[in-house]
Amino acid sequence: MSGTIEGFGLGLRTEHYRDFVAAPQAVDWLEVISENYLVEGGKPLHFLDRIRRDYPMVMHGVSLSIGSVDALDAGYLRQIKALADRIEPAWVSDHLCWTGAGSLNLHDLLPLPYTEATLRHLVPRVAQVQDILGRPLVLENVSSYVAFRADEMSEWEFIRELVTRTACELLLDVNNVYVSSVNHGFDAQHFIDALPPAAVRQIHLAGHEDHGRYLVDTHDQPVCEAVWKLYVDTVRRLGHVPTMIERDDHIPPLPELISELDVARSLARRALDDTRHAA
Repeated sequence: MSGTIEGFGLGLRTEHYRDFVAAPQAVDWLEVISENYLVEGGKPLHFLDRIRRDYPMVMHGVSLSIGSVDALDAGYLRQIKALADRIEPAWVSDHLCWTGAGSLNLHDLLPLPYTEATLRHLVPRVAQVQDILGRPLVLENVSSYVAFRADEMSEWEFIRELVTRTACELLLDVNNVYVSSVNHGFDAQHFIDALPPAAVRQIHLAGHEDHGRYLVDTHDQPVCEAVWKLYVDTVRRLGHVPTMIERDDHIPPLPELISELDVARSLARRALDDTRHAA
């Protein structure tokens, strides 16, 4: 079963290892990129084990490729299970996407066609992962820039049906919802309102690049005002869900990220107060 984590977290990045070792930080938990620690030893595992003493952790992968037509990589899943046994994360997540085919990794998180055939393909694959890990798989919605002509349902309808059939859980990336809503012209709040609230295990916040007619999810900038607003509406809808800020490029000093995390704390507190007063 998934563990319990509360509050507000950050992604653990190499630039901040020594900050977390040197002194306590105003961060409730940390998310680690699973693939960074699938090694026999060395500095990554040294720092991971040291920091794990002081901070609860969750694992977040980028290589599962749950939607690929290739067979799932059993060796990779055994490595993920071993890492989970080592650091005892509250949950293990990856992305609802495919990353390649024919053993070719495109190093991108590619969207799926939202069809009944895709659902039938995914259901046994999610079950296989959950059986190996011995816990629910948490899947994240990805940002997208193209749509399939074959689509038979919306992304949120597809996600809701997958949760119903597999009992998987959701990592709701609010920035990805916003990026996709602009790129495809749908209502971002409608997407979030349509999700099963009990399945949402975690929230991601991040920045993106604005190219005018379209947005690109880059994780290299602060969270923008539109995404903050959508986050407030999300908290009003879902209540408090463990929330973290992702930064994968142009990574600032840790105090700057913690200041941004404090914005999330403040906005969530205000949204929850509004909800209580409206009840």
